[in-house]
Amino acid sequence: MSQSAANIADEPAKLADFAAAVSGGEMEEVQSILSSLNIEQRLSKALEVIKREHMNAQLSSKISKDVENKIQKRQREYWLMEQMKGIKRELGLESDGKDKLVEKFKEKATKLAMPEPVKKVFDEELNKLTHLEPAASEFNVTRNYLDWLTQIPWGQRSAENFGIQHARDVLDEDHHGLKDVKDRILEFIAVGKLRGTVEGKILCMVGPPGVGKTSIGKSIARALNRQYYRFSVGGLTDVAEIKGHRRTYVGALPGRIIQALKKCQTENPLILIDEVDKIGRGHQGDPSSAMLELLDPEQNNSFLDHYLDVPVDLSKVLFVCTANMTDTIPRPLLDRMEMIELSGYVSDEKMAIAERYLAPQAKELSGLKEADVKLDQEAIIELINKYCRESGVRNLKKQIEKVYRKSALKIIQDLGEDVLSEDKALTEEGKAAAKESEKDDSEVKDTPENIEKETTEKPRVALKVPDSVHITIGKDNLKDYVGPPVFTSDRLYDVTPPGVAMGLAWTSMGGAALYVESILENALSYNSRPGLERTGNLKAVMKESTQIAYSFAKGLLAKQFPNNKFFEKARIHLHCPEGAVQKDGPSAGITMATSLLSLALNKALDPTIAMTGELTVTGKVLRIGGLREKTVAARRAGARMIIFPRDCMSDWIELPENIKEGIEGKPVDWYSDVYDLVFADVDKTAANELWKKELAKPPKEDREKEDDD
Repeated sequence: MSQSAANIADEPAKLADFAAAVSGGEMEEVQSILSSLNIEQRLSKALEVIKREHMNAQLSSKISKDVENKIQKRQREYWLMEQMKGIKRELGLESDGKDKLVEKFKEKATKLAMPEPVKKVFDEELNKLTHLEPAASEFNVTRNYLDWLTQIPWGQRSAENFGIQHARDVLDEDHHGLKDVKDRILEFIAVGKLRGTVEGKILCMVGPPGVGKTSIGKSIARALNRQYYRFSVGGLTDVAEIKGHRRTYVGALPGRIIQALKKCQTENPLILIDEVDKIGRGHQGDPSSAMLELLDPEQNNSFLDHYLDVPVDLSKVLFVCTANMTDTIPRPLLDRMEMIELSGYVSDEKMAIAERYLAPQAKELSGLKEADVKLDQEAIIELINKYCRESGVRNLKKQIEKVYRKSALKIIQDLGEDVLSEDKALTEEGKAAAKESEKDDSEVKDTPENIEKETTEKPRVALKVPDSVHITIGKDNLKDYVGPPVFTSDRLYDVTPPGVAMGLAWTSMGGAALYVESILENALSYNSRPGLERTGNLKAVMKESTQIAYSFAKGLLAKQFPNNKFFEKARIHLHCPEGAVQKDGPSAGITMATSLLSLALNKALDPTIAMTGELTVTGKVLRIGGLREKTVAARRAGARMIIFPRDCMSDWIELPENIKEGIEGKPVDWYSDVYDLVFADVDKTAANELWKKELAKPPKEDREKEDDD
């Protein structure tokens, strides 16, 4: 010990200060030692700091030794394992996991008919995999890519069925009606049979909800013996859902089309793309534009997915798209698809569908397959007319299921709980499970197996409804099952007053009767001023139609009846009922003109005449759409004559006879043809002199009195 150290040891105060100075204690503790005047206290505090420092040093040393030992042990194990692998490899006893993976990919590739560009990419990626360490992040990315590349069914196709009769039987078995769709599929099969091969097509079925657009896709796949895959693009805003993600992204996957090929394991599946009219657009891109390549027969033979980044041949795929309307489908996409329009079902077709498909299915689902529970024809007709006024049969299916559910509840309530005891209801497995559950809970341990056994439902047998149960649901007692009727008759007037005409409209639920009502707001007089007010929630196009009809009616009246000055003095209010429903379109033109002329001529129209057609200011009647749905609506409203544009005559001829039954179709070119049909019995002399008394010029003293007032 040096002289200075000896001096410190001899002087306790300096020793305490020295210990505090060289320690790693907190500043407050060191300050407390230095500021203490009592030597014993200073030594005591310094000793505490030194002891704590010593314990920390020992602990740190121990941890360092433990870590060092573990590292040495793992290094030794790794070194020995690598030596062992090397020895086994040299002896040919075993290869590592990477070699097995490479062999697996090679074996898969030999079974596939990869195109040359794909084969080249596969070899490059496989070579990259062999040089990557399994611990490298790129290893998993490459392995996943090769996994997808070898799961695509290159060159694998399902054997198609070209039997025309088989296809017709399958389509008729699953769906009633839909003649256009069935004919198109039979044409497709016939061409394939003659050519010996079938190229992919892009069909688009457009129609109102519930007419069977989605379900017919599955039937087409079954008829052609093709694999079926469906996905919906309604509300889709990300292009990556169609074309996949780039491989550089974490968790990247191919698009839905490549996933469809992987699942179906054939190059020629039927892929149903649902709701193409509701596809969205977001900041991730425009999916509808991404589908242009997919649905173009000239381009989809080399479809490029972002993930695979190799051309994939989709020319053998049969694409079937569905939509409710074509207005929202981009025009370039619309041009690439072959449109097949599905109209709504009429009452006769709904009746056949309900009896053949919906009622038996609903009865079986309700557990009443063998029971004597009947839903008669009158009840089904009542459901169709008063509860389910729609183009499709989706709501009708719900109502029929509701009827059978109510029947099942009524049977159980009437029979009582004692008819089928719990003991009879359980199967043998269920009885064994019940005995196990009766054991003392204290003896049963809460193991996962026991918990699963307790929460699993006990197997049960179906209840056989006794033969004594007989239920018939008819028109009279239908209200007990589905409540009061939702709809009433479409016919608002049994006798129409002057100014009221029955038009026809197309809606998403099918056709509907659209009445146009015109009245005088004020009594006619010499001093009254003309005008036209329009109500009924009319949109822009329909407002223009109203103005066109008003101008045309004024011109026609002035030409045919020059002495009838009605429109020169009449302030008219034109209204379309059901103001809560938005109305648009030009097809009510002739109806509005007829309503205005009926008011001007004070002539009530035949309430059984319905009409539809766009009107120009010169009186030409132009083509309209939805004639089938409008004809159905006319029948429902009790019309016996329907007036429509002659340009729609081809649509009228194609209508089934059961739709046209009881209705006389009258095609027209000009409004003069309409006038001859609805105002044939108008007395021209009386009509020409009409309103003369009301519009007569008052005497001079009366005019002066009015001016004074």
